[in-house]
Amino acid sequence: MAHLRSRRRLALAVPVVLSLTASLGFLPAAASAAPAAPTATAEQAADAPVLSYVVNTKADHRTVAKVKRAIAAADGEIVIAYEKIGVIVVRSANGDFAETLRKVPGVQSAGATRTAPLAPAGTTDAGSAEYLTAADAAKLKAASAKTPGSEPLEADQWDLRAIGADKAAKINPGSRNVTVAVIDTGVDDTHPDLAPNFSKSQSANCFGGAPDTTPGSWRPYTAGDYHGTHVAGEIAAARNGVGVAGVAPGVKVSAINVTDPDNGLFYAEAVVCAFVFAADHGVEITNNSYYVDPWMYNCMDDPDQRAIVDAVNRAQLYAQRKGTLHFASAGNSNHDLASDAIDDASSPNDTTPVPRTIDPSECFDAPTQLPGVVTISATGSENLKSYYSSYGNRVIDVAAPGGDSRYQLPDTPSQDGRILSTMPNGEYAWLQGTSMASPHAAGVAALLKSKHPWLPPAALQALLKAQANNPGCPASYDQDGDGTQDATCEGGRQVNGFYGHGIVDALRAVR
Repeated sequence: MAHLRSRRRLALAVPVVLSLTASLGFLPAAASAAPAAPTATAEQAADAPVLSYVVNTKADHRTVAKVKRAIAAADGEIVIAYEKIGVIVVRSANGDFAETLRKVPGVQSAGATRTAPLAPAGTTDAGSAEYLTAADAAKLKAASAKTPGSEPLEADQWDLRAIGADKAAKINPGSRNVTVAVIDTGVDDTHPDLAPNFSKSQSANCFGGAPDTTPGSWRPYTAGDYHGTHVAGEIAAARNGVGVAGVAPGVKVSAINVTDPDNGLFYAEAVVCAFVFAADHGVEITNNSYYVDPWMYNCMDDPDQRAIVDAVNRAQLYAQRKGTLHFASAGNSNHDLASDAIDDASSPNDTTPVPRTIDPSECFDAPTQLPGVVTISATGSENLKSYYSSYGNRVIDVAAPGGDSRYQLPDTPSQDGRILSTMPNGEYAWLQGTSMASPHAAGVAALLKSKHPWLPPAALQALLKAQANNPGCPASYDQDGDGTQDATCEGGRQVNGFYGHGIVDALRAVR
């Protein structure tokens, strides 16, 4: 599951975010008339691979209608048109499709969302899952029973205690008027810890770019697609006397499955669909523990990658305007995201990667680097940055428990530094990563939204930051003891590269 937040994520400093908004909000339309589309021969059409494209236009009905006709003339098949944001999802076997559409008046960007052909019908967990055994469960239940009111496996949930979520639940577990959508690999809503809080009416499968709300479509394709189910439990596992508890056990959680069933990747058209669906179905918060495949960073001088950023940004901004706040994980590469250059050896990840060095001021990780998205770094049981977590001064917004099984082992029955949460088929397992940090922050935001239901996304984010606890930069970060600093924290006590504005606080959120 390397494409999830186990893949590296990049966030962006405020000035660059503002420039990104400007560059994407007013992409110039070409002045030339639309050329006649070349007609492919039957032999060429049979041999040409079918790719998926996003075509981004001015968001008015007349322009969209003209562009639709140009798409048809260029041998494109429209999957869905999101007219309110000017994004059209298309499939075509015409190798010149994107170049042709870029010349059409009203088209602001167009490009392929993948480098591999469509097959017949990116996460941030660091390492594989370790499932809870019957013996482990028995030990945890005995330990948890010593604390009245605890869930059976809560003795191992050091992460809840680290941010005061166990105490917060006694004051306000969250409102059922608040929903957090897990945009991920799907959620097993039949899990006994998730079923009580699951919102089917706000769930869908967005693979391909159009929402499918068929009952169960939002579930993981296989038990191996467990990432989204684990994330959902961290947010809103119910306090029902079964298993574990979530940070906000009283709020609702929904699932928007955006993964390709053949390769598990998160393509732009699915993510666009997810943000629009969430916004149109009244979702208050989304959690995004992935990056949009196949490019870890989308460089604006490449027309295909530029179109990907443009399309996803339009969708997430649309959701923000409708009141939805987005959370995304920072990545597990231990990279300084405020540096001048970053090595990317994994893109494109759906064909053959070509190593490159990117400029983070020109190449963007979507959706993490997009304006208004809250970027989360991970901490361990000692409230120190997790060894794998990426960081960056004025890049990280806040930090949250993501686990650290190498250097920060808690005083719990299992002494496991990772995060224990729900898995498909009623199971439980430990995972770690910034994938796990983001849902903790999203859960705290859900508690804040429950108490302050009229707060818009920007104000909700500001309050989350104001209530965070910042430990400040550590005097030393030589985790392996070899005499060399494993990462350098820059900034002060209020804002720094390891924790942003600080570690989120669930107890403050409900007081």
